[in-house]
Amino acid sequence: MGLILLSLLLRYWITTVEGSCSAASTVTCDDCLQLSFHCAWCTQENFTDWLSVSERCDTLDILLEKGCARDQLEFPVSEGQILQDRPLGKKTGNANSTQISPQKMALKLRPGSQVTFQVKIQHTEDYPVDIYYLMDLSGSMIDDLAMIKDLGSSLSKEMAELTSKFRMGFGSFVEKPVLPFIKITKEELANPCNSVATTCLPTFGYKHVLSLTSSTDKFNEIIAKQRVSANVDRPECGFDAVMQAAVCGDKIGWRKDSMRLLVFVSDADSHFGMDSKMAGIVIPNDGQCHLDGNNEYSMSTVQEYPTLGQLIDKVVENNILLIFAVTESQKHNYKNYANLIPGATVGVLAADSRNILELIVTAYKELRSEIELEVLGDTEELQMSFTAICPNGTVLPDQKHCSNVKPGETVVFNVSVELPGCVSGSRHFSLKPVGLQDSLEVELTSLCSCDCRRPPEANGSRCAEGQGAFRCGVCVCNEESASLSNCLANNESEICSGQGQCHCGQCTCHKSSFGRIYGPYCECDNYSCVRFRGELCGGHGVCDCGECHCESGWTGEYCNCSTGTEACTSEEGALCSGRGRCECGHCVCSVPGASGDRCEKCPTCGDACSAARTCVECHLQDKDDAELCDQKCSVPKISINMTADYDKSTSMQCKLMMANECWISFGVVGGETGTTAYDLQMYGCPEPPNIPMIILGVSLSIVCIGLILLAVWKVLVSVHDRKEVAKFEAERSKAKWQTGTNPLFKSSTSTFKNVTYKNTEREKIITLDHF
Repeated sequence: MGLILLSLLLRYWITTVEGSCSAASTVTCDDCLQLSFHCAWCTQENFTDWLSVSERCDTLDILLEKGCARDQLEFPVSEGQILQDRPLGKKTGNANSTQISPQKMALKLRPGSQVTFQVKIQHTEDYPVDIYYLMDLSGSMIDDLAMIKDLGSSLSKEMAELTSKFRMGFGSFVEKPVLPFIKITKEELANPCNSVATTCLPTFGYKHVLSLTSSTDKFNEIIAKQRVSANVDRPECGFDAVMQAAVCGDKIGWRKDSMRLLVFVSDADSHFGMDSKMAGIVIPNDGQCHLDGNNEYSMSTVQEYPTLGQLIDKVVENNILLIFAVTESQKHNYKNYANLIPGATVGVLAADSRNILELIVTAYKELRSEIELEVLGDTEELQMSFTAICPNGTVLPDQKHCSNVKPGETVVFNVSVELPGCVSGSRHFSLKPVGLQDSLEVELTSLCSCDCRRPPEANGSRCAEGQGAFRCGVCVCNEESASLSNCLANNESEICSGQGQCHCGQCTCHKSSFGRIYGPYCECDNYSCVRFRGELCGGHGVCDCGECHCESGWTGEYCNCSTGTEACTSEEGALCSGRGRCECGHCVCSVPGASGDRCEKCPTCGDACSAARTCVECHLQDKDDAELCDQKCSVPKISINMTADYDKSTSMQCKLMMANECWISFGVVGGETGTTAYDLQMYGCPEPPNIPMIILGVSLSIVCIGLILLAVWKVLVSVHDRKEVAKFEAERSKAKWQTGTNPLFKSSTSTFKNVTYKNTEREKIITLDHF
């Protein structure tokens, strides 16, 4: 059952593919290739005539079956070509080691087809690391500032075990120095901490303090000089600082081949997007670097906070990996941000930042153990799918991420790219590991045009009147020279009747699923005729250019009118029972009151057969009594015709049963003087009874019945006697006769006993026994 279903599905798929190529009326090679990636075009000369040029477009197998030579077929196949592929983790000449393979590819795709290729990524050991420490210096972070005074030394020591190419820098942020985010009195502007009797720095937006350096002493020295500031609201301008740190790469000092980590330290949420409208700032953030000579953000009071979308674009574009080191109360907010920013992680910071070192090292190890592939560039309308194959052999469909990857291990991604439609020119996009500089650059072009081997012949003699170029086996019309008037049936009609295309003054008709379109101007088809009961031409004709041509035996506009009279003939053979005419195989009754399929019902009509019945019976039974027959025939005006001269076409046949159960048949013809009966016949009369045989049969039946009854009585009596004898014998065998005295017998001897007599001997014996 499964094989049958599979074969049906395969056949349906093949039929669908074939139909998609041949159904459309394509007249050029380029149009054919754009129908489906299964379609091919035959460039062989004289393969088809001009009117059937669309047959050059079909599937590869069908064109070969039709006789097209294989070297004359245009059938480009989607492919991927590797242009640059340096080995992973090895230097090639002056080029640094790479962490992705290959580095450059070219994809050529036909619309609807798919190409799959492999991308390999490997983390190299001792990879350069740049860490930029971006710290919130609002008043609530004063204890954290004291805790990280030796962070440079301790962090450098820990990172030395992971990489020998480590650098670190420092930047700080507070808030936009405008109302309502700060107080604008003279005292508060000079010392925002004036209300709590403490001295602190004036509020600033973002300040770049130390460019990336390998000197831990310099980092510690800078940290020791930092002082906190203050603002009014709880959120800070942290995303302003992240944006500037990402785009000001020259001043920050990001290396091109390093892993760029931005450690964001804060105990508050960050403003973003249109929050700055509260301060009257409405100019959108432009995502550019705006650090002045003092390395401070000069557009802090001019431009809005960056939106999350802008921030994500710039962080990804500059390969920045964000590490949010925030307090427990802010963990939820920054988790939501990290879910949107590729490569971002969140760590919970202690109230005084005592665990910042552990947090940074843990985040770094986590980032180094994960490989995630991201796509950048012009991928609009592309359909891409990924399958990750991790070092432990795990296959993850629809995933671009592997975890627990050790340095030196390779992660493989199977990337599938499909192009839904044709694109102009070429497109470029890149695949790269999140947070790394190396990437795979891909150039994509669509295969939507034919590259025929023979160059086109412009205005050649092979095309009608030289009005086209012979290319890919067909004439491609020159639009400026082609005469569209040759494709117009008249001045008021559409080009090719709106059902075709005009090429070089000739119409090529479209193909239709309803039928065939044809004619010099595509003005005809075989499906636009009238229908009867849903069938074209009533199912009894052929449609040709809008008109029905009926089959033999049928007529009418719809070919639904039969010329036969079989359905109009009654059982007696009369046409419409003599009360109408036959039209289109149906009776049209002309006699008032007549109805029925054959006009056989007419309550108000006189029945000619019944009227002539008495007369006909008389002539068949009482032939000798002519006077009596004349009398019976005179009232209904019935005349008898014994000759064969009569008109059968207007006659009606009658068949009746007489009182003696004989059948009579005759024909009647109506005339001006009355009704004429002819061809009188009587048949089927029953034979008269044989009285002697009946009497004999009855007598024999009575005798037989008596004998049968006597035999039955005898059998019953015999059975009853047998039962009685058997019963008597059974009772006699059960009887038991006694042999004692007859109770009715009396003996003739009487015996008397003397009561005074005593037997002395007996008395003595009794006495002795007692003692």
